[in-house]
Amino acid sequence: MARHEDSVYIGHMLDMTRRAVQALKDKTRTEYDADDILRLGLTHLVQVIGEAARKVSDDFRGDHPEIPWRKIVGMRHRIVHDYMRVDEDILWQVATNDLPALLPLLETITKQE
Repeated sequence: MARHEDSVYIGHMLDMTRRAVQALKDKTRTEYDADDILRLGLTHLVQVIGEAARKVSDDFRGDHPEIPWRKIVGMRHRIVHDYMRVDEDILWQVATNDLPALLPLLETITKQE
């Protein structure tokens, strides 16, 4: 059973995922690489998504195995604890492939809650 906090954190994940996907809409990798503010903003959004995922209860995570919880939280840990070695190729991959795939999963969960 979902706790109220779980719904709040899922809502944060959904909002930040939407922002990240929107921020990269129609952007090329070259544009991304050339825009420090975009890269920093995207890094922050991915970090917040991971932090929110980290706060979701184990029961809720167990009820939604379609969400790659460990990978999301792991990316957050990498950004926070090894920020000087964040691989831009991995961050680009996350932002352009993983987050767009995560978006409909989160939208479905929020409609069910």
